[in-house]
Amino acid sequence: MEWSEPAPGHRRPSRSPMSRRTLRMAAIVIAVAAILVTYITVVTTRNADAAETLLSQGKPTTASSTENAGTPASAATDGNTGTRWSSAFSVPQWIQVDLGSSQSITRVALNWEGAYATAYQIQTSADGNTWTNVYTTTTSTGGQQSLPVTGTGRYVRVNATAKATQWGVSLWEFQVFGGTPDNPGTCGTTNAAQGKPATASSTENAGTPASAAFDGNTGTRWSSAAADPQWLQVDLGSAVSVCGVSLNWEAAYATAYQIQVSTNGTSWTNIYSTTAGTGGVQTPAVTTTTGRYVRVNGTARATVYGYSLWEFQVFTGSGPSNPTSPSPSTSSSGPTLPTSDTPDFGPNVRIFDGSSSAATIQAAVDAAFNAQLRSPTAQFGTQRHVFLFKPGTYGRVWANVGFYTTVAGLGINPDDVTINGAVNVDSGWNYGDESNATQNFWRSMENLSIVPEGGINRWAVSQAAPMRRVHIKGNLTLAPSNQDNGQGYSSGGYLADSVVDGYVTSGSQQQWYTRDSRIQRWDGGVWNMVYSGVQGAPPNAFPNPPHTTLATTPVTREKPYLYVDSAGLYRVFVPNIRRNSAGATWPNTPGTSIPMRNFYVAKPGDSAARINTALAQGLNLFFTPGTYSLDQTIRVTRADTVVTGIGYPTLIPVNGVEALNVADVNGVKVSGLTFDAGTTNSPTLMTVGTAGAHTDHAANPISIQDVFFRIGSSVQGKATTTLAVHSDDTIIDHIWAWRADHGGAPTGWTVNTGDTGLLVNGDDVLATGLFVEHYQKYEVIWNGNRGKTIFFQNEKPYDVPNQAAWIGPRGNGYAAYKVADTVTDHELWGGGVYCYFNVNPAVRVDRGFEVPNRTGVRLHSVITVSLGDVGTIANVVNDTGGAVPNPAGNTTPRQVVNYP
Repeated sequence: MEWSEPAPGHRRPSRSPMSRRTLRMAAIVIAVAAILVTYITVVTTRNADAAETLLSQGKPTTASSTENAGTPASAATDGNTGTRWSSAFSVPQWIQVDLGSSQSITRVALNWEGAYATAYQIQTSADGNTWTNVYTTTTSTGGQQSLPVTGTGRYVRVNATAKATQWGVSLWEFQVFGGTPDNPGTCGTTNAAQGKPATASSTENAGTPASAAFDGNTGTRWSSAAADPQWLQVDLGSAVSVCGVSLNWEAAYATAYQIQVSTNGTSWTNIYSTTAGTGGVQTPAVTTTTGRYVRVNGTARATVYGYSLWEFQVFTGSGPSNPTSPSPSTSSSGPTLPTSDTPDFGPNVRIFDGSSSAATIQAAVDAAFNAQLRSPTAQFGTQRHVFLFKPGTYGRVWANVGFYTTVAGLGINPDDVTINGAVNVDSGWNYGDESNATQNFWRSMENLSIVPEGGINRWAVSQAAPMRRVHIKGNLTLAPSNQDNGQGYSSGGYLADSVVDGYVTSGSQQQWYTRDSRIQRWDGGVWNMVYSGVQGAPPNAFPNPPHTTLATTPVTREKPYLYVDSAGLYRVFVPNIRRNSAGATWPNTPGTSIPMRNFYVAKPGDSAARINTALAQGLNLFFTPGTYSLDQTIRVTRADTVVTGIGYPTLIPVNGVEALNVADVNGVKVSGLTFDAGTTNSPTLMTVGTAGAHTDHAANPISIQDVFFRIGSSVQGKATTTLAVHSDDTIIDHIWAWRADHGGAPTGWTVNTGDTGLLVNGDDVLATGLFVEHYQKYEVIWNGNRGKTIFFQNEKPYDVPNQAAWIGPRGNGYAAYKVADTVTDHELWGGGVYCYFNVNPAVRVDRGFEVPNRTGVRLHSVITVSLGDVGTIANVVNDTGGAVPNPAGNTTPRQVVNYP
């Protein structure tokens, strides 16, 4: 966007199972392909979690009540996920474990049965009488939860105060961990299980024995009888530190299984458990435990057949060591890449702590920002800056935030880092147009608190400038300052998982989206202000005032974030899924903490081949600031992989390749990336899932957050579609897909070409914060059923040369938001489409939104605006909301409250 006019739960249908022939043919194809490429099962190179200790298993456990004799308290601490504790049908209820002596508590893991608590506290006690809260939530969603806590006590309990069902509360497992977390040792790369004695609960036939899974041959396999449960185990010969496993499933895989360790082959300890297995090659993040026997215990199957593994590998550790990178080595799957819990994030990342003086910090942030002042190249430059603050309170710092700059805290909670002063965005950089903030793109603030100087923090931004997980201990204004004329101009933004103690003033912001936050009040609104799950939001009143308010957000998973733990080691925290959510997740956000040694830290200059090698080793990806040229596609095939970046790392495909492809698997999280189209046209820049596949990912969807796409900016890029989403249930949480209307490289109708910003073929896809602009055909095409969008912002392309060059399937031009005629269910809240046909003001587009006329397809609070009457949008949606001629320069919106 660039202009300067002054502003005023369904049930999913069942799907047919694969035939046995299909399964076997798939298995044959996999086996043949493995032989052709000399495929060797991935070896994980993670360091061991050697010093975190499971304290609770087998310890005395009591509860406020039990449902019956078959569900005692002790069943939650016995290490068996097939037994459970359940309470009487009332609240409050509690379950507690006696650790025997006072211990340092670092983590609690809960595996809820269907009858879970929506509100509970984790509490510690020295005597079993006086309790201290170390974790509190009122928005639990059940399932498996890993909660980092800090506390000391002999007794630990879960105190449930509200429940999700008419029944009581019930836990399969309640685990308490202590010690010094994650002081890692080295996990070996040699398969300790190969050739060792193997047994199984059953075999399908003589050709698929247990030993075939441990012979190092990916063309042989073990398969079981077609029943649940089934297990496969190996005897390592002596007790060793088991720190990693790899499973190479045949088509008949487990959807639910445990990895278990035993010293005697009789009593088993779970070191990993899942109910969302996706098959393929998996490297579960196990808890390091000593044992002689290791087994996989399958409890639910993906098919009507048994369980089948090509290979089951086990890796052992050498004990605690310093948290440094292991030495690189070479294996048959390529070089083993180094990882570390204290990685080097590169020269563009500055990290401050309590020893950093305010003067030192101020000099660093000033140097980064001042280099951009009055610079005609900064907006599309190569500069990248990240300023990270370790937990603590920082004296007067006034951080002006420029292009490609991130300011973030490194605490587990925002209030762990407090900045006195400001994290400020204004429009003074823009020489000759100092009141215009409509180009304040590509900057962010995350995971910290601010005590604003003068009581007000200014964040005058437009697209691709998220504020997440922030505590403003005062007021917040979203409009630029202008000493001569009051407010300047600003257009669009995104705020999530945040708390503002005072008021928020939107001022000249033409549109804005706020999600799952808490504010005291909101002042102002121009065209389209949208809120979902915001405590303190103004009531729904669109169009006068222009507030569209939803009490909750249907599904959310907050963005993963970097933090440093009490031992000084870096980790990435991945928040859990929430449903029908409202308010911020913190403090004590439920989720999973991943050590940095489980990430490959990518740096500019890394090849796509090297990055793919890291993924093949079972690592997650962490991109540091800079530009990455990719001559092949980065392929993410493992479920639950985290791909994230800081400081606007920019991926540029070479020779028309696709930059990133995510397989149709559960739980992949992609965040914090920018894509620039290359000079050779790419059919897509990023694809999620497989066209035509409709796998149910509702329990663990793929998520895309703060991901930005550009066609034409620093290079004269070309791409037909920037983002294609085929996977069902995907969460698209704040993207900006932008065909450039200006850039460091020249732009124009035949120069930086792009048809569509977002193509959605998956069912049940949710978009929260969807910004798509300037594409040459339909800018959003939604083919999937039961899709939902909360907040859509669009500008049509400025540079249409004439009407004859822009005729769509249904008349003049192309709608910005197109819902396919085959769709029966779709809903959108808060959408705006704007035009500014400055190359040829005679151009018109017949409609802003184009949808099938069905009762299941509903739009709420949608508008169109002709900016300064430069061009025409004839109707808002289909043939509704026709334009009324205005005097030149008027920017009155056309509004449709509900359609149909």
